Amino acid sequence: MNTIFNHQQVPLLAEVDILVIGAGSAGCVAALAAAGQGTEVSVMLVERYGFPGGTSTQMLDTFYGFFTPGNVPRKIAGGWPDRIVNELERTGDIFLRPNTYGAGTGVNYNPERLKLVWDQLIQQQGIRYLLHTTLIDVTLDGERHGCIFWNKGGFHKVLARRVIDASGDADFCHLAGFAYELAGEHEPAQSMTTTFRMSNVALDEYEQAGGKKMLARQMQEAVATGRHPLPRKEGSAHEMNARNCISTVAVKVAGLSALNAEELTNAEVEGRRQAFVYEDFFRSEVPGFAQSNIIGLSHQIGVRETRRVYGEHRLTKDECLAGLLPDDRIFLCGAPIEDHRQGADGQDETYWEYIPGPGVYGVPYGTIVPKGSQTVWVVGRCFSATHDAHASCRSMAQTMSMGQAAGLAAVQSIRQNEAANTLNVQPLQQTLRQLGAVLDVPDAVADTSRHGWKNNVPDSLLKRSQTA
Repeated sequence: MNTIFNHQQVPLLAEVDILVIGAGSAGCVAALAAAGQGTEVSVMLVERYGFPGGTSTQMLDTFYGFFTPGNVPRKIAGGWPDRIVNELERTGDIFLRPNTYGAGTGVNYNPERLKLVWDQLIQQQGIRYLLHTTLIDVTLDGERHGCIFWNKGGFHKVLARRVIDASGDADFCHLAGFAYELAGEHEPAQSMTTTFRMSNVALDEYEQAGGKKMLARQMQEAVATGRHPLPRKEGSAHEMNARNCISTVAVKVAGLSALNAEELTNAEVEGRRQAFVYEDFFRSEVPGFAQSNIIGLSHQIGVRETRRVYGEHRLTKDECLAGLLPDDRIFLCGAPIEDHRQGADGQDETYWEYIPGPGVYGVPYGTIVPKGSQTVWVVGRCFSATHDAHASCRSMAQTMSMGQAAGLAAVQSIRQNEAANTLNVQPLQQTLRQLGAVLDVPDAVADTSRHGWKNNVPDSLLKRSQTA
């Protein structure tokens, strides 16, 4: 259909103040934060899949990044991210669990319930919401961005005064001509993972046999003896909200690009193959799994990095490890550098490096503003960071916090007629604090069960906090 290349002939679908592209955790919170500031600013959220949540509902079931690692955690995310967790807790769909490798207490949730929570909050805020719709082109229409989408109804144009790119792959920024680094250009790109879930697991038997420590030994032995062709010597399996079920992060697919359709196809096929190699391993080698089987794979293979936009500021490894708290910070992060990569022996390995001292650093506002941008923000795994810094600052509490800051910044930009790259960050920080965002390092808290959402984590959250 040749009219796709003639933007003037593409029918106009909507004119909005703020357009958010991508309804992952970052994009959903960006739209919610923007719409929550008042009805005089119109907000539209567009997603290519048939449900919201991105990684949070496609492949994972745990929010990380709310708490710093260690025995004395700090809660370092708040505001709209808290509201999401509150909704899940209200229906009994979360519990807290320690992380296998010490990345901090995780908030385990029911991903199917989370889809509904995202839907309901989006609708309650009056956001114009469109699923099954894919961005295919970008143009300028005066001072507005003309975004061309395709769905089953054909091609449509949305005109927007401000755009927040939460697409994961920086699709808008790529089409609009903003500069970015491709993962793998300078350091090996992080591997991809197909997650899978298994049912009918005898968790008591598993725990009595040694639990996660036993699992680590069994994986290493399976690789050493060649009994099972596992792609890595380490991995995690943890209890889900669904009883007697576990979820894994074990499959590893390296050396393929998620921006190339043929390579991504090969990655999907390989990820599924590996999942059932793991099923054989669990059933034959791990106590408690003899009668279990895979009941679900992630909707797509999990992609950790593709394009990383060059922003007004670029977060670096040195900044993370120095524990800096810049004056223009918009959220905090305490997650360690967790770099999933392929070792010299072909086996996947994970490189860990923890944040020293209080274990917290602040992330500058400029990391969510593409270089030179006046009307565009970028959030999620495509924000502005080096490979190492990105490997720390990609947990969902942090991507939600990015979205929160971007949504508020876009509203402030419209109300105060400020450009994105020259926005006054102090009023933004004030609004963030009013919403409950954490911008200052809190005191350490010895017992996670006594500190959490609005300083009041119900004891009920820990009743099922065993880790598989």
